[in-house]
Amino acid sequence: MPAVPGLPALTVEGAGRATVESWNRRSGSLRLRRGGTEALVRVERCAAGRLRDAYPVSAHDVELVLDRAEQRAATAPVLLGALVRAVRAADPRCRRVVYAVAEGDRVATEHAEAAGFRYAVDVDLRDEPLSLLVHEPDWVTHTDMDLDRVPGS
Repeated sequence: MPAVPGLPALTVEGAGRATVESWNRRSGSLRLRRGGTEALVRVERCAAGRLRDAYPVSAHDVELVLDRAEQRAATAPVLLGALVRAVRAADPRCRRVVYAVAEGDRVATEHAEAAGFRYAVDVDLRDEPLSLLVHEPDWVTHTDMDLDRVPGS
């Protein structure tokens, strides 16, 4: 199964024209061109990537990776939002879209939060400490529970 089935064929709405640089079962690289700027984005299944041991990974979790300069660019929230929509359209079973920033990088964290991500946890990878932010669909984060009516009580 590709990193995200169907993602290479999608137009990344709001992020510009996408060109596939590479694509395989575990990850893919897209070059996005918009206006006069370019951004290289890596899309990777968390279960097969650098985050596989960092948190309780679900089989369809996907990590979006931008270079450090792109994370801090003013256009990052628009780019991240467009990528999340493209991942969700390509793989409806994706439970979490994960975005890692350098631990303590307030600008990158605020850009991710503006795109609908929420801070989840700090992790230590071999080469650097990271803050993980996640974007989850409503069916994961919102439940309609009636806590006054618990079965068997």
